[in-house]
Amino acid sequence: MTLSRREFTKAALASAALAATGAVSFPRAAQAATYTAYVFAYFTESPSFQGADYGLHLAVSRDGLNWTPLNQNNPVVTPTAGQLGLRDPQVFRKNDGTFVVIATDLKGTNFGLNSQYLHVWDSVNLTNFTGYRRVRMQTTNDHTWAPTVFWDASRGQYGIVYSAANMLRVNYTTDFVNVSAAQTFFNPSSGVLDGDIVVDGATTYLYYKNLSDGRIYGARSSTGAPNSFTTYTSGLIQGNAIEAPLLHRTNEGGWRLWGDSFSPVNNDYYAWSTSTIGGNSWTLLNQRDYTPPLNSKHGSIAQITDAEYNGLVSRWGTPNWVRLKSSNFPDRFVRHLNGVARIDTYPFDPYRDQMWRMVPGLADSAGVSFESVSVPGSYLRHSNYELRLAANDNTSGFRADATFSRTAGLADSAWTSFRSYNFPDRYIRHSNYVLRIDPLSASSSASDRQDATFRVAS
Repeated sequence: MTLSRREFTKAALASAALAATGAVSFPRAAQAATYTAYVFAYFTESPSFQGADYGLHLAVSRDGLNWTPLNQNNPVVTPTAGQLGLRDPQVFRKNDGTFVVIATDLKGTNFGLNSQYLHVWDSVNLTNFTGYRRVRMQTTNDHTWAPTVFWDASRGQYGIVYSAANMLRVNYTTDFVNVSAAQTFFNPSSGVLDGDIVVDGATTYLYYKNLSDGRIYGARSSTGAPNSFTTYTSGLIQGNAIEAPLLHRTNEGGWRLWGDSFSPVNNDYYAWSTSTIGGNSWTLLNQRDYTPPLNSKHGSIAQITDAEYNGLVSRWGTPNWVRLKSSNFPDRFVRHLNGVARIDTYPFDPYRDQMWRMVPGLADSAGVSFESVSVPGSYLRHSNYELRLAANDNTSGFRADATFSRTAGLADSAWTSFRSYNFPDRYIRHSNYVLRIDPLSASSSASDRQDATFRVAS
């Protein structure tokens, strides 16, 4: 099959010519690359879809656990053909060290719409995207969802695997321009969705959602060939419903598996880790240990170099806002609701009510003040020791009440606590999920110190 468009970039044509010679291999520079960070590609939704955006979003991380959205969590590129939106993007590093981005052709949640195509872009380092095209994957009237890419060394081709008709299909390509005819890749009796594939040495691993029980399983193959996979793990689930397994190698040599939970609320990630992908020993991570990008859905993660990390930050910029995550209730973030500051379970709408501009202190620039993103000009201030959102009246009393000193976390020095400027023996803490300032110190109880400890996240 061929593309619906025939206007390709010189880079795409050059890649095709190289592939035709059979000379595709890992260059020495790519083999020697030292990966020190990660990039996350995703689209966004929120429980009532106030945060829905079906363009390509990127976030970066040094540890692969706590993520910084780029471009103010706005898309870096959006499809201009087909259904004019994407879901389920995968960013994949090709053998020449550059990237291809591939995604479902669907905007929104009308899952009855079928597309035979996938969106595709080329990118040298994810600071720009070229050669946009839609590639036709099949001729049947089925959906073409959740693509994943892997290198099949025995074929000398990339496999593009995607969900269709409750099975996984595959097309092969050397250039992501021309693809082979679709064929069945994995079709157990249970019905499957959302495959993700990695190759580790001589073994190809496939993680997928089992439609019969809603759990995530792993399968493996010694060849990576269609219909050669055998399931080897027990099922994983967290929350009431989970999908979109995201499998990746860590820079330290271990593995992480992410799952996108959509019940009881839409878009909350859970994560597992293991040191040995070939075993069946995934350990659920504490949500305290990771913070996915805001409103992120069904994404993919790739390892990147330090230069690539710095280039992404320089090109797209980091957020001009923060979120505050509770230490002892790590599924909760500080937000305002009816003028009251509190910690509520993420995700929620209006999602912007958890976003704060942490600015120099209104009473002392050495401190900090928290301006609401959703209500500009209003700040967190204490009144009768309770934290509320109020418009800045520019009085000295308001400025003092809205200023805090940022200190090492009382319960964890790697996190943060905030001491009141005008009541310096008191710290911001939550009590029954509502924020207030109370007298606290290093000698306070462990639970009180945890109530006053937060992660400054994006």
